Amino acid sequence: MATTWIRPIHTGKGRSVVSALRASVKYIENPDKTDQGELISSYECDIRTVDHEFNLSKQRYTALTGRSQSRKDIIAYHARQSFKPGEIMPQEANHIGYELAMRFTKGRYAFIVCTHIDKSHVHSHIVWNSTALDYKRKFRNFIGSAFALRRCSDLLCAENGLSVIENPKLSPGRDYARYMFGDKRPPSFHARLRWAIDGALDQRPASFDEFLDLMRVSGCTVMDDGKHLKFLAPPAEGLPDQVRPTRCDTLKGDYTTIAIRERIAGRHVSAPAGRASSTQPVRSPSLLIDIQSKLQEGKGPGYERFAKLHNLKQMAQTLIYLQERGLDDYAVLEEKTAAASARFNELSHRIKELEERLSANATLQKHIVNYSKTRQTYINYRKAGYSKKFRALHEADIILHQASKKAFDDLGVTKIPTVASLRAEYSPMLDEKKKAYREYRQAKAEMRELITAKSNVDRLLHIAERGSERNSGRLER
Repeated sequence: MATTWIRPIHTGKGRSVVSALRASVKYIENPDKTDQGELISSYECDIRTVDHEFNLSKQRYTALTGRSQSRKDIIAYHARQSFKPGEIMPQEANHIGYELAMRFTKGRYAFIVCTHIDKSHVHSHIVWNSTALDYKRKFRNFIGSAFALRRCSDLLCAENGLSVIENPKLSPGRDYARYMFGDKRPPSFHARLRWAIDGALDQRPASFDEFLDLMRVSGCTVMDDGKHLKFLAPPAEGLPDQVRPTRCDTLKGDYTTIAIRERIAGRHVSAPAGRASSTQPVRSPSLLIDIQSKLQEGKGPGYERFAKLHNLKQMAQTLIYLQERGLDDYAVLEEKTAAASARFNELSHRIKELEERLSANATLQKHIVNYSKTRQTYINYRKAGYSKKFRALHEADIILHQASKKAFDDLGVTKIPTVASLRAEYSPMLDEKKKAYREYRQAKAEMRELITAKSNVDRLLHIAERGSERNSGRLER
């Protein structure tokens, strides 16, 4: 599930194109928000020189068409894609943001994608050049472009197995935290806590303590004084921070302490806020609780009763799961679990390999284009004896050319390939990665279920062995 908005970027009064672009790029590429730059991707541009590259394209557009850039003209566009808290990993969000920009601009405009993880909801910022790569046209913010961006985002979410907002109640320009309540009513602290709880439970925590850890990771403050469990809602952009904590039991419905424990135990599945809950059983089992270790940690008799009931139900669920899949034989279960783990690791390795090759291909394409565009300028610069005056007049071209040459040296490129051949290699690799991602999701879910079931069986066999040893000891005495 993702919401989107789109805004134009102008130079503004007293700013040049480069300074205006630099200000926008500086905000979205913040290392503290992008995992030290790991969550940044680009197309036909380099994040280090994107402001100069966009400016250079506008100079070439003016030279080719004769149209000059006025202060009121749009120099770039800024879009944002915000995901539901806890529904997607940052790296995957960056990939989806890249694909969204590629589809929306049809590959005709250079862009950068920076995914931020500083909020409870992962979101990607996309900035694309208003000038096309062929310097002959500009991107126009057509009527309904915001709705077109949203439809494109919804389609990508559906393709990647994410939820999609049904009948959104407000116009584009709002993040996920506001779409349910419209423009007039901002979400309450209780609503934000319910979203965080749903996001944590969607990750299938094995125990209540693990659930609390996931709540902390989502940005919530957890306070447990032994009598009442309290939360502070995660911070949200544009909304006030919660000061007074909320008791978990006051959330009501499927969000009280008892209801959350039942949802972790798999007794029923809660529907998203605003919909009726479902009592359909969960087919995949959950891990058993190590009761003795929990008691040694200080848990009381109440927790012991809950844990015993939880373990009984999960063992019953495990047996049903194994019978439905014909895994009554332990050797077959062991073989299937090992095969599922091997398949998951194989797909993980393959996806990483494809991502590295795609990144290297895109980087090489970008540098080849920049090298070709600026080659003659650099030749003239060299003929001018590396004149400071000449460099001042053509600084953007010279910086790009030097960056491209350094990239070729770093990549060990001796013979520069054609961009057409690289693009021909890129497309099938991208299709293969998408297919591998779909298989990766299925393999991950299957592996998790099998490992959980096998762990529960191993635990039960271990308990049975200890029981038989105690009984044999009594007989000998």
